[in-house]
Amino acid sequence: MSRLRFLFLPLFSSSLSLCPFLCGTLTLFLATSCLHRPGTPAARTGDEIIVAGQFFHTGTRVITWLDPQGYDAYRTERRFSPLDDSGFEKSKETVKDLKSPARYGLRRDPSLTPADLERIRGGGWDLPTLRNVVDQFVMHYDVCGISKTCFNVLHDHRGLSIHFMLDIDGTIYQTLDLKERAFHATTSNTRSVGVEIANMGAYPPGNMTVLDTWYQPDATGRPTITIPAAIKDPMIYTKNFVGHPARPTPVRGTIQNTDLVQYDLTPQQYAALTKLTAALCKVFPKINCDYPRDASGKLIPGKLPDETLKTYGGVLGHYHIQTNKTDPGPAFDWDRVIDGARAELRLAPISPR
Repeated sequence: MSRLRFLFLPLFSSSLSLCPFLCGTLTLFLATSCLHRPGTPAARTGDEIIVAGQFFHTGTRVITWLDPQGYDAYRTERRFSPLDDSGFEKSKETVKDLKSPARYGLRRDPSLTPADLERIRGGGWDLPTLRNVVDQFVMHYDVCGISKTCFNVLHDHRGLSIHFMLDIDGTIYQTLDLKERAFHATTSNTRSVGVEIANMGAYPPGNMTVLDTWYQPDATGRPTITIPAAIKDPMIYTKNFVGHPARPTPVRGTIQNTDLVQYDLTPQQYAALTKLTAALCKVFPKINCDYPRDASGKLIPGKLPDETLKTYGGVLGHYHIQTNKTDPGPAFDWDRVIDGARAELRLAPISPR
């Protein structure tokens, strides 16, 4: 009997030493099993963007087309028309610019082989392939004032699309997976991601009617975003939000050799856009976290030469792509966005001081 006890004592001791490991493993297994039981909901944290079916954090609020309050560019019907009149068959009879039920397309990049296109055209984009295609992040102002109106104009009336909309309260709406080719920037559509920033845009100094309507002074004289009553529910995510431009006076500047005046974005928009820019530059390594500069390091305020645009990878404005565009306008603070995004990425600032 004593001999048996001697033989089994080492095994018993070893089992004791393994007990914490075995208990920890069992606890992890049980916890994982509980978290992944069939039918268990998997909650988002609310800051993710969707890229080739994968979630990536941004650090700021994002509402996707999958969420109840989102804007879905995959839908074929018009979002803001009566339901019975919203289908494409009826819509194409009444809205001349709606040529196709799909307001987006396939990124047909020259680097993709016929075999690649066959593989991805059903939605089978993998992240490495998409990263090899996307190298630009395009800034637009929407000249609509709020994201609700922007989606109405693009989706319901013009047959166009955009990956992101940035509302006046800083809420980001994603309408399409970034694998899709949105219709927003002509020659750069295949290689770019686009954002429509809620802002009434830029005008010649003698034509301030629109700006005076949308930016009215409050009791202290501070310009306040004033949404016309005709829009009814503006669908701003932040209840009772009161928006003010980041700078209290209109900003005057030259874009495409044209003198323009524009009110600035809201601080909330800058904060969110900075986070989104950093996230995109991280997810897509070919998007250099900088804007187009001349030889002295200053912002180029007009269209890039075709050969320059062809090889440019980074953040840019709509006016860098097309001569007939002026967005995101003279008030857009490029250094604020780029320096902030580079700080998020722990990169040194490169804006001239």
